[in-house]
Amino acid sequence: MILDGDDAAVFADLAVRLHDGPTVQETVERVVQFALSAVGCRHAGVLMVHGRNRIESAAVTDPVAAKADQLQLAAGEGPCLAALTDDHSYRVDDTAVDRRWPRWSPLVAELGLRSVLSVRLFTSATTVGALNLFDPEPCRFDADDVAVAHVLARHAAVALASTRQVEHLELAVDARKLIGQAQGILMERFDLDADRAFAVLRRYSQDHNIKLRAVAQRLVETRQLPPTPPTPPTGTQPPTPGAF
Repeated sequence: MILDGDDAAVFADLAVRLHDGPTVQETVERVVQFALSAVGCRHAGVLMVHGRNRIESAAVTDPVAAKADQLQLAAGEGPCLAALTDDHSYRVDDTAVDRRWPRWSPLVAELGLRSVLSVRLFTSATTVGALNLFDPEPCRFDADDVAVAHVLARHAAVALASTRQVEHLELAVDARKLIGQAQGILMERFDLDADRAFAVLRRYSQDHNIKLRAVAQRLVETRQLPPTPPTPPTGTQPPTPGAF
């Protein structure tokens, strides 16, 4: 499919609006809303991949789309999960008769969703997730719809990957600041140097199975350490649990 001038202008505007999204959540919500008008389907949703194996329903235009996504995750099969593993889109003309995913298809048909189109969201560096389009009418999606969905998916993937990277960097900066504040408290109150203060925080994190950032945040906010102090690093005395 070759986009005409009007189509190209619409997608150019979409790219700008997606990249202007201040958070991942706002960006993904813009994606599903635009999908409804761009493809002309009834429902849309996005499944996002986090880390190596955690997949979640990130945004939907209707609860029935969320239910369809959850059925896919529960069954461990479906067009969206298939799309996550390769560069292809998967089109289901009628869930009532499609047998590629025998556990998932009948359940989705019972929801009243007969046509499904799933497209992978990916960049050259990572797989972000998959865009899912649903409609109650059988054979709703044609080749042009698939082409439009692919264009939308490429814009969406780049925008989501970029926004997520920014969020991760911001969280990392915030975590470093928080840990630095906690180190400063320990250094002042117990006459520790920076390395030993960090070692105390890390030991509490490991012994209590709590993320280092959470330990630091608790210390900064409450001036308290977890109730059972670990063995201190060599050459230090453990801070006494409780209020400083």
